[in-house]
Amino acid sequence: MVSIASVMAILGGTAGYLLSDHYSNAKDTALSASAAESLIVDSSETDVSGVTETASIPDIEPRRETVVLEKGSNLMATLTATGLERNIAYNAIEALRDVFNPRKLRAGQEFDLVYSAPMEDSIELLDELSFQPDAETIVSVSRTDSGFEASSDKVELTTKNNVAAGTIEQSLFLAAERNGVPLPVLMNLIELYSYEVDFQRDIQPGDSFEIMFQELENEKGERVRYGDVLYASMTLSGEEVRLYSFTDSNGETDFYNQQGESYRRALMRTPINGARLSSGFGKRKHPILGYTKMHKGIDFAAPRGTPIFAAGNGTIAKIGRNGGYGNYIRIRHNDSYETAYAHMKGFAKGLKQGARVKQGDVIGYVGTTGASTGPHLHYEILKDNAQVNPIKVKMPSGKKLKGDELNTFLADADILRKQYAELSLDNRKIASAD
Repeated sequence: MVSIASVMAILGGTAGYLLSDHYSNAKDTALSASAAESLIVDSSETDVSGVTETASIPDIEPRRETVVLEKGSNLMATLTATGLERNIAYNAIEALRDVFNPRKLRAGQEFDLVYSAPMEDSIELLDELSFQPDAETIVSVSRTDSGFEASSDKVELTTKNNVAAGTIEQSLFLAAERNGVPLPVLMNLIELYSYEVDFQRDIQPGDSFEIMFQELENEKGERVRYGDVLYASMTLSGEEVRLYSFTDSNGETDFYNQQGESYRRALMRTPINGARLSSGFGKRKHPILGYTKMHKGIDFAAPRGTPIFAAGNGTIAKIGRNGGYGNYIRIRHNDSYETAYAHMKGFAKGLKQGARVKQGDVIGYVGTTGASTGPHLHYEILKDNAQVNPIKVKMPSGKKLKGDELNTFLADADILRKQYAELSLDNRKIASAD
């Protein structure tokens, strides 16, 4: 057992005095070995005066800064301007190329930089570079023991539904704008109904529309983009056509009317958005030749460069220059139907004879090549190798739901309709409160 005297001799000075005082207050009570040992301090932790000190290491936070890519600059110049060594910036950029092309960066892009907390006399190193090239993506480059590694992660978005409705007085565009329909949603609505509706001729004052669509928000509650249309209704000349989004048993999503019939047709009547019907099908005085000639298609006037869509799924039968047609594409859809597109400014990249296209794919752009007096699309539908009037031809119908699948659709459609009604009521309450 360690004696009191030996403990006092080891501690010495003030500590010895404190122990002596403690011992006298205990009235000569024997000090146990465990109590004595708890007071013994390693001499290596004791300064020259015999008083124990504990070293304090301050917490050093890594340095952070945000830099902006200036117009006319590049990422290398932006990083080295912060004082970062050129070889480190180069290695970080090379790692970035694995997930993102630096050439796609635009002026104004912000980069968040994190530097390692330097020890005494050490060099500050880049630990992480991160940025958001768009609202849904975060790209990061991080330093590891083996160099820099890059990653690209999707931002988790929350989906909510919104609704809008309106009555058409002058045009669908003005009515949609007045009632808060975002332009991308309006374009979806037009594309959805373009299989059966001629938006130049079928829309009349007093017609109306309803629509329910998705909005996607980030964690801050900020709207990032608009999502899918879930429900739409258009009343044209007193006839209402309601369409519902539905995913069938094969996992394919399409729009169906109240009877469970797909509204998507094999061919679109108007394979272009926002265009004006400038010339119909039939005999007319040719604007260049000056004499009456059969016009075997319809013309849509639109600004040069306006996208042109494939009217249906099919194979490109011909592409290239074609006399007075100028830049021309013909698509074979099945044994009976073909469509043709003329006077195009140019073709979409990657298209060639024999290539497959899907309905709605961009195949080219409005131009004025060939025998043309101004930018427009000349559009033809050919049935059994003969041009027919695209406005009047009866389009091949799509899928019709049956049995259990039809029952499921009808139940889902009822839910969508109720959701629309509830959101419309909520919006009216908010509007009246304002």
